[in-house]
Amino acid sequence: LQFKWGKKKWHPKKSAARDSGLLYHAVGPHAGDGNFWMRSQEFQVQERDCGDYWGVAGAIADIPARQREQNQYIYDSKAPLLTFRDRTDVGRHCIKKTDAEKPSGEWNTIELYCLGDTSVHVVNGVITMILFNLRQEGDGKDDPLKEGKIQIQSEGAEVFYRHISLAKISSIPQSIVNKQ
Repeated sequence: LQFKWGKKKWHPKKSAARDSGLLYHAVGPHAGDGNFWMRSQEFQVQERDCGDYWGVAGAIADIPARQREQNQYIYDSKAPLLTFRDRTDVGRHCIKKTDAEKPSGEWNTIELYCLGDTSVHVVNGVITMILFNLRQEGDGKDDPLKEGKIQIQSEGAEVFYRHISLAKISSIPQSIVNKQ
């Protein structure tokens, strides 16, 4: 899909970065996180943070990452896998490896590849993160989180989307794998 930022902002985020997101593998009831979103994996669409990961309402992912600062982890394909989940020292947020977002007001293309329990976040042709072992908190154990609904967020800022398309895949395209 493509997105670009508009100019308008609303309370309570009038002075915050423009914030949106592509939530995938969304399951369970609405209002699971902050009384808004379903449990899901989030491809962050936020000014200067496009491509980050957020685990929403109990979603979990293993991501190769290294600690950047206290409680901040950044994607690094050569780092060991860390488990990102709520209420842990690592937490549920992983920062993308590189900023590939265009300036505010320009169209950006984001691609999300999901296959089995793996997903790949791509911003303007740049892989920002690969996630493994996607799952969710279950009854005393973690359950796979390999499918579900798609949600598009808008959190107090004008954002435009276009050219939204879905396609079934049987493998991650070689052109994407080669970029890693």
